[in-house]
Amino acid sequence: MDVKDLKILVKMITETDITEFEMENADEKIVIKRGTAGQIIQMAAPTMSAPMGMPMMSAAAPSPAPALAAVTAPTAVVDDKFETINSPIVGTFYRKSSPEAPPFVEVGAVVDKGQTVCLVEAMKLFNEIESDFRCKIVEILKNDASPVEFGEPLFKVERL
Repeated sequence: MDVKDLKILVKMITETDITEFEMENADEKIVIKRGTAGQIIQMAAPTMSAPMGMPMMSAAAPSPAPALAAVTAPTAVVDDKFETINSPIVGTFYRKSSPEAPPFVEVGAVVDKGQTVCLVEAMKLFNEIESDFRCKIVEILKNDASPVEFGEPLFKVERL
């Protein structure tokens, strides 16, 4: 996870009444706790065996950012013409900000870089999923209020 994503995550946590947040995947674990003593941020890299004679680092010790994987899921190429926008977290997919609101995007819509395409709710937090590049929505791959996994395709898009 890069510093920018970590700052955004900490800001989202501090703007709510959540006192503890934990996220874990195969490559990293992030724990953020709030309290009277301030924010505590722990990040652990995957454990690896050290060569003989080399000391092992504790898994709970903070590790440098280059050793950690990015939290945002990569955009996958579906075929030569289309790519996908994938879920960066496990949660529930929502096409709109509220039941009465219009969907963020429809099939055929042109989306600019940084534009919100959907929300993924995780642990009572609604995370805006943004496009990483200018594209056209070709297909919406998930139904509203359906569960999604990390890296699961949400939209099929054509890069513009």
